Amino acid sequence: MEHFLDELAWRGLLHDETPDLRRRLARGPITGYVGFDPTAPSLQIGNLVPVMLLAHLQRSGGKPIVVVGDGTGLIGDPSGKSKERPLLDAATIAGNAERQRSQLAQFLEFNDSATGATVVSNAEWLCGLELVPFLRDVGKYFTVSYMLQKESVKGRMADGISYTEFSYMLLQAYDFLHLYRTRHCELQLGGSDQWGNITAGIELIRRLEGGDAHGVCAPLITTAAGAKFGKTESGAVWLDPEMTSPYEFYQFWINADDRDVAAHLKTFTFMTRAEISQLMQQHGEAPGDRIPHKAVAFEMTARIHGDGLARSAAEASLTMFGEGNPAEAKAATWKMLASELPHGPLPAGFGPNTPVVELVNSTGLVKSKGEARRQIQQGGISLNGRPIGDVNDCIGNSLDGGYYWVRRGKKSNFIFTPSP
Repeated sequence: MEHFLDELAWRGLLHDETPDLRRRLARGPITGYVGFDPTAPSLQIGNLVPVMLLAHLQRSGGKPIVVVGDGTGLIGDPSGKSKERPLLDAATIAGNAERQRSQLAQFLEFNDSATGATVVSNAEWLCGLELVPFLRDVGKYFTVSYMLQKESVKGRMADGISYTEFSYMLLQAYDFLHLYRTRHCELQLGGSDQWGNITAGIELIRRLEGGDAHGVCAPLITTAAGAKFGKTESGAVWLDPEMTSPYEFYQFWINADDRDVAAHLKTFTFMTRAEISQLMQQHGEAPGDRIPHKAVAFEMTARIHGDGLARSAAEASLTMFGEGNPAEAKAATWKMLASELPHGPLPAGFGPNTPVVELVNSTGLVKSKGEARRQIQQGGISLNGRPIGDVNDCIGNSLDGGYYWVRRGKKSNFIFTPSP
C-alpha cells in the first residue's frame, strides 16, 4: 500500500493528501470510498478521475467502496456549481443509479475477495434520518463559520445558496462516519472540489469516534488550452452509448491536443511508465501517425463499449480520414458510420448496373443530375473511397454488408444502407 500515493503522483492524480495518510498506508491495506450522486442518467468522462483513484487503490491492495448517492442526489452537491441544481424525484435518481453501477464495473473488480469492490446506496442510512436527532448529534459539530470557509460554499455566496445545498456537507460527512462505523472505511477519495466535504467527514469522525480518517484528492483536469476536460462543442462526453456514440467517444480521445495525450495515457489507462514512454517516443518520431492518440482512444473505447465496437470505431476513423481501405472495412464499421453521417436506404431497383450519376443525385449532396455530372468531371465526387472517373460509370459492387459511401469534397458524406 505504501506505493499507492507514489503511483497517483507520477500519473498526475495526486493534488492533496491528509498528513498522516502515508504512515497509515505503511501499516497495510485500507478501505476507501468515492461517492457518485446519480443526478444524470450516465457518468461522463470527467467522473473517471475519482473512478481511477479507486481503481489504483484496488490494484495497490486496498478495498474500494462505491457510494451511489441515491440520498445525497436528492439534495444536490453545490461543489463546482455556480447555481442551484434542479431537484430530481426519487424514481429518476434510482434509475440513474442503476445505469451508473454497470458503468463503474468497467473499471473495478466487484467480487467477494479482500480487495473486491462493493457498491452501497447512501439512501439506506440517510433517508431514514430524523431531522432533530441529526441536527443534535451531527449538526452541532459544524459551525457556520467553518462551513463558510469551504470552497464549495464560499463560491456560491455571491449568487446565493439554499439551506438545502448548504446542508450537503453535513450529509456527506455523515456518509463517511457511517462507513467508518459499519465498514471500517478510513479513506475518502475525490476531486479537489470535494476537499472541503472530505475534511468535514474526517473532522466528524475525529469528534464522534475519536478515530483517524484520511483523504486524497486529485486535481481537476483541464486541457492544455485551458478548457474544462470532457467538454466538446456538442456538450459533455458520456459513457452511455445512447448519449455519446462509441464513434464519437473514440473521436474525442483521438482528436486530443498533442499536449494532452501523455496526460491522458497516465490518467485514464493502466499503462506502465515504460509503455507510455515508448508511445510518446514513437509520437516524437512520427507525430502525424498519432500513435499514442490511437492507443488511448482504443483502450478507453474498448473498456467502456467493448472490443468489437472499439475495433469498428478505429476502423471507421481510419476510413473517414483516408488512412484505411474502405473495401476492407467490415459491415459493422459501415453500420456505425451510417449512424453518424447522413444516410438512407439504397433506392429500390438500384444495383451494380445503376448509373453512378443516378446514385449521386439520390444523396442530396447535389441539386440535380447536371450538377452531379459536373462534380464528377471536376473530380469532386468519390464512391466507396475512390474518385469517380467517368460520368458514364455504373456504381458496381457494394461495400461489405451492402453499403455504398458517397463523398463530395472532403467533408460532405452520404451512406446508402442496404435495401430493406
